[in-house]
Amino acid sequence: MSYKFVYLFSEGNGNMRELLGGKGANLAEMTNLGMPVPQGFTVTTEACTQYYKDGQEINDDIKAQIFDHMKKMEEISGKKFGDPENPLLVSVRSGARASMPGMMDTILNLGLNDEVVEGFAKKTGNPRFAYDSYRRFIQMYSDVVMEVGKKYFEELIDEMKEKKGVTLDTELDADDLKELANQFKAEYKAKLGVDFPTDPAEQLMGAVKAVFRSWDNPRAIYYRRMNDIPSDWGTAVNVQMMVFGNMGDTSGTGVAFSRNPSTGEKGLYGEYLMNAQGEDVVAGVRTPQPISHLKETNPAVYEQFCNIVDTLEKHYRDMQDMEFTIEEGKLFMLQTRNGKRTPAAALQIACDLVDEGMRTPEEAVAMIEPRSLDALLHPTFDTKALKAATPVGSALPASPGAACGKVVFTADDATEWTTQKGEKVILVRLETSPEDIEGMNYAQGILTVRGGMTSHAAVVARGMGRCCVSGCGDIKINEAEKVFTLGGKTFHEGDYISLDGSTGNIYGEAIPTVEASISGNFDRIMKWADEFRTLNIRTNADTPRDAKQARSFGAEGIGLCRTEHMFFDSDRIKAMREMIVSDTVEQREAALAKLLPMQQGDFEALYEAMEGCPVTIRFLDPPLHEFVPTEEDDIAELAKEMGKTVADIKAVISGLHEFNPMMGHRGCRLAVTYPEIAAMQTKAVIQAALAVNARHADWNIVPEIMIPLVGEVKELAYVKSVVTKTADEVIAAAGAELTYKVGTMIEIPRAALTADEIAKEAEFFSFGTNDLTQMTFGFSRDDAGKFLGAYYDKKIYESDPFAKLDQVGVGKLVKMAAELGRATRPDIKLGICGEHGGDPSTIEFCHKVGLNYVSCSPFRVPIARLAAAQAALNNK
Repeated sequence: MSYKFVYLFSEGNGNMRELLGGKGANLAEMTNLGMPVPQGFTVTTEACTQYYKDGQEINDDIKAQIFDHMKKMEEISGKKFGDPENPLLVSVRSGARASMPGMMDTILNLGLNDEVVEGFAKKTGNPRFAYDSYRRFIQMYSDVVMEVGKKYFEELIDEMKEKKGVTLDTELDADDLKELANQFKAEYKAKLGVDFPTDPAEQLMGAVKAVFRSWDNPRAIYYRRMNDIPSDWGTAVNVQMMVFGNMGDTSGTGVAFSRNPSTGEKGLYGEYLMNAQGEDVVAGVRTPQPISHLKETNPAVYEQFCNIVDTLEKHYRDMQDMEFTIEEGKLFMLQTRNGKRTPAAALQIACDLVDEGMRTPEEAVAMIEPRSLDALLHPTFDTKALKAATPVGSALPASPGAACGKVVFTADDATEWTTQKGEKVILVRLETSPEDIEGMNYAQGILTVRGGMTSHAAVVARGMGRCCVSGCGDIKINEAEKVFTLGGKTFHEGDYISLDGSTGNIYGEAIPTVEASISGNFDRIMKWADEFRTLNIRTNADTPRDAKQARSFGAEGIGLCRTEHMFFDSDRIKAMREMIVSDTVEQREAALAKLLPMQQGDFEALYEAMEGCPVTIRFLDPPLHEFVPTEEDDIAELAKEMGKTVADIKAVISGLHEFNPMMGHRGCRLAVTYPEIAAMQTKAVIQAALAVNARHADWNIVPEIMIPLVGEVKELAYVKSVVTKTADEVIAAAGAELTYKVGTMIEIPRAALTADEIAKEAEFFSFGTNDLTQMTFGFSRDDAGKFLGAYYDKKIYESDPFAKLDQVGVGKLVKMAAELGRATRPDIKLGICGEHGGDPSTIEFCHKVGLNYVSCSPFRVPIARLAAAQAALNNK
């Protein structure tokens, strides 16, 4: 007996998401609930995986099962696939287990050809509808299956409308659409050299293959990387009987949400178009009507739809995003899924569902995507500046937030201006398409001329947490010339505009912003998260400003203070350079003595900002060449101050050159060569702690001194001896009591492998996963981006190992070091302070390994708090 690769909707259920994909599982579930679902079948995700195993071919077994289920659909519908007298037409849609809106492909009206469309026109008595469906099918099949490209067909439609003197597709009559269908077929042959396929069976297999293939299109790959969706999941394919929203004024199609996806407010929210198919709504080709308008035009269907919405939300216990079609006054449900929502709406919905008794606080915390919080943690418009500004236009507030940047007109430019020029940009488009996803991700905000609240731009922007204003029909845009006009003003590429995604207002100027804060629903979710998590959350901060920001976001200490960042100010760099070019220990100590009070002041400010929470201070880490002058005037000035010749200084600078400085004379190696550096920093740390403890008797600061880049326990033992001797002398001289800890970063593979030995000297480990990743992979983190793209394309890696911890290799070293360290010192404190500390998947790994804390950048602290809570709930 062959393996089952195809399931009727009636054979599945909502628990089969991994096999049937999200769309297929939900169609099956709605079928089980007795809802009006056009019947069909799902080709499983396992069939997709098999397709790739078989060299991107659909094997005979899967084909046989597909056509067997087509026969079952014929029995259910009473229609026949490819029959001109009573044709069965189908849609072919993707459906991954994780929602990926707009990332993969769809084909509607499949099964039409010249003969069938004639019979279809006679059977329906509606030739215009029949040929509208046919031209749509030719266009979609050509674009999706054969990759001809939509623009050629759009140009033909525009030419036809101009010739007829009309503005809307709906104003074209049956003869116009029949002519368009013929033009489309001619375009297909001109581009591909073959006739458009007339065999419905060939069309079906081409469409199924195209959906499987779209799992690996560039936009889907990018979306998966962005949302941590594994490439081996694959997509299911849903083949469903067509119902038609384009049969005339009693037919229509729409998208609706059970709650407002922008604000979270409870209540039906959505849009629909009469005499249209679903792609018209999401593509933004026409501006739709609000769903409330349906109550006036067809109250019976509206009431039926409201009852279904209520049933689905209660069944799934979450806000639902639904697609529906009305065919000649009869309602059909095409899809439901947990709706994409803005971060603010996600918090509102989660809290409301708890208050309504539909969810527990634990479930509410689990509902929030940690990364989405990032959109709530950045500035909003300054209130005074906003009041003083006058909008040049307004449109639909499709995704809230404030965005200010320079105008660009293409997704590629948005990417380039951000990554290459460091500019903040606003992407202005006639309408966005799935191919624009990368540029949309880099843009601060998106402004579109066409489209509604459920257009591609709106849905994707909300999912990304990007500000979006859509459907501004007053804009006159020339994308080729890179210019648009609005409100009597002309804007060119590079001009500043500002968008208010909460009101839909558009401003022709740069508006200043203010910092975000945690309050209301956000604060409520964070408090729940803090109840459930076991990991402590610290921050990486080198300045009081960053430390205060992190503390306001809930940081429980500093896990990494990079002291080298404190030496670059103009009043300090001279003393640092003096130390570097000194000939004797005494000269170095004299230069370091100038830095000591500055360092002490820095550490006091950090202790104050952290209000007595632990602060881990990493001693000097980078190679000394980073501090030396490069300009001739600076070199001459340093020579004069040191009583040396310019040639002498240049000789010192030249001597600091290393072929691979990241693996050279840096970290603890500096303290071994120049112990006076470690002595100065120790004095600053201890004297600062004594001073702050004297001011705040109840704080009891316990400084944590971290020695970087240790690979051999004897290195640590030597530097630690310098630290403890100095610290103990300072404490004794002060006549005070102070506890302090000395630990190390685990960032060299050898340190992880010998962690049991290193733990004899180290009182804590902090995993520096930036360098640990770099040294384990043998990649330079500064250069890896030049070739990692090819690795993603060839599926060697799915994600950047510097952004998401490699749990297989680097993670094994972390786990090993944690276990070895605890075996030697059971009470050793374990943390992580690389950039991975703010990545939710890494945080779950840290929870499983048993680390005590994660440390991340200030703006990622709330993300880490939520991810830590979810890790605890997922691993009870």
